[in-house]
Amino acid sequence: MKFFIQEQIEKIRYGFYSAVYFTRTQKILLQENNLQTVTMQIFQKNKAIVCGVDEVAELLKNCTGYFENNNWINKWNEIKVEAVKDGTEVAPWEPVMHITGPYAYFAHLESVYLGIMARRTLIATNTKKVVKAAGNKEIIFFADRFDYFANQEGDGYAATLAGVNGVATDAQGYWVNKKGIGTIPHALIAVHHGSTIDAATAFAKQYPDVPLITLVDFDNDCIKTSLDVATALKDKLYGIRIDTSEKLIDKSLQERADKGEKNLNGVNPALIKNVREALDNNGFNNVKIIVSGGFTAEKIETFEKESTPVDMYGVGSALLKGNNDYTADIVKVGDKEIAKVGRQFKPSKILQVIA
Repeated sequence: MKFFIQEQIEKIRYGFYSAVYFTRTQKILLQENNLQTVTMQIFQKNKAIVCGVDEVAELLKNCTGYFENNNWINKWNEIKVEAVKDGTEVAPWEPVMHITGPYAYFAHLESVYLGIMARRTLIATNTKKVVKAAGNKEIIFFADRFDYFANQEGDGYAATLAGVNGVATDAQGYWVNKKGIGTIPHALIAVHHGSTIDAATAFAKQYPDVPLITLVDFDNDCIKTSLDVATALKDKLYGIRIDTSEKLIDKSLQERADKGEKNLNGVNPALIKNVREALDNNGFNNVKIIVSGGFTAEKIETFEKESTPVDMYGVGSALLKGNNDYTADIVKVGDKEIAKVGRQFKPSKILQVIA
């Protein structure tokens, strides 16, 4: 797998993405011919699923070194990298990587490799929680609309590593050879004058080989819309997606809400059970139910505890929240342990030589 294009590699080599104190440090060390070998120890402070190691290995392979008279001098072969494998679960403060070699050769890369590890680990750790909560149910990675578009390739890679089954965009699946999957959006229904049937029919006509999954909450009447679409599209309908706003109560639940029953807003177990029962009672047992809209690991756990008949969960912004910040410290100079107060060299049984 190739993570970087040549333009990115050139910018990284020049320190374009690095904090200036790292690039200045490299220049000082090179000017003073200070090529002491150090051990850089990388860790983070949470229980986490590590991701980004393979990407960092490629970064180091291409960008360890320096410029001399505008010529790139590659020093990749003069460093040693030990790390856990992508997908490894680690404890707080546990070292995930040691880089050993002359610091002058890789000082300019610290901002970049820490940022890679932080982002990828965040997505993988969040995704793993969601996948665990869902059990054997499928998860679709719907995080494309909640963050900057250029993050999609790496985010999709991390999410797939952690167990998602589908991604929303081709970019999210680019590094793992997946194509984006999805449903009919509300916008397509709107431009068909609010007719979910017409929108679904148009989709089936234009994309006959793509599984048809249609939203059914446009009119806030999920049972009626589901049955109408299933009746009209028959075997062409693969599944329905319910994405009711948390500000609304579906028409099928309004009577129960009027009697004082709580927790009926948005997408909830009672609504899904109603829709599943209606589909089954009318002979549409094969139609899958996909849910989305504010799903987190905790919300999925609630749905699963209540045996909610969901086939797939679409999860978005919850997978981007929180932090898994990484820190890098020199903990050895040569064979002597030297580190700032509070940090020390920690050997790890799970580190393996990756480069």
